[in-house]
Amino acid sequence: MRLVDEGSLALTLDAVNEALFLGRRTLRPARVEAATWIVRRQGLPGSYADMFAPTEQDFVEARLFTGETIASRAATGHILGEEAIRALQRLGVKTPEVRAALARAKEGMEARVADTTSQPMGMYCCGTCSCAYWRNLAAGGLARAEARLVQGMKDMKARRFGTGKWRFFPFFYAVLALTEIDLPGARVELRYAAPVLERYLQRAATDKVISRRRHAVAERALALC
Repeated sequence: MRLVDEGSLALTLDAVNEALFLGRRTLRPARVEAATWIVRRQGLPGSYADMFAPTEQDFVEARLFTGETIASRAATGHILGEEAIRALQRLGVKTPEVRAALARAKEGMEARVADTTSQPMGMYCCGTCSCAYWRNLAAGGLARAEARLVQGMKDMKARRFGTGKWRFFPFFYAVLALTEIDLPGARVELRYAAPVLERYLQRAATDKVISRRRHAVAERALALC
């Protein structure tokens, strides 16, 4: 199964993420092709912090894995850059070209999150960008992952609405990120969101991809509670 969409970093990452999320076996040639295609977008015009550049198509229509829209051009560059580092970490392709481009991209993003105080940077920009940042941290894509994620969970808790959702955070993308963070604070936030997830699962999934994904995310999250 081919993972690359030549016209879109977002769709390429979407295919990689779906294979990873579902635990689908992907043959090495497809993983190498995807990793090589992604890293050749490192530092191109439109890249954020020297990470991996979206295509012009992405700047118009990219969406998150769980279907939510992305608010701005800068957010598209940042989120897809974080997601690309995460995907490369998870694909496990370690050719010299991949290693070199990944190192440059990590260096670029690390410069943006350099801690200037004793408090680790728990969030990045908005709630959506923070979830992409957390997914990258949880996959080992940036330094000081545990300290930053611990702080992030505190920051998230402080933004609760009291209804099972949070201010600023796109609900399903946030829950997806929480399922990947192996920390007590993430489990606390999943338990907080559990009533919303339980109500959602009372509705049957449709045949649309996003509906199926959101049901799967909800089921995984409740299993972790």
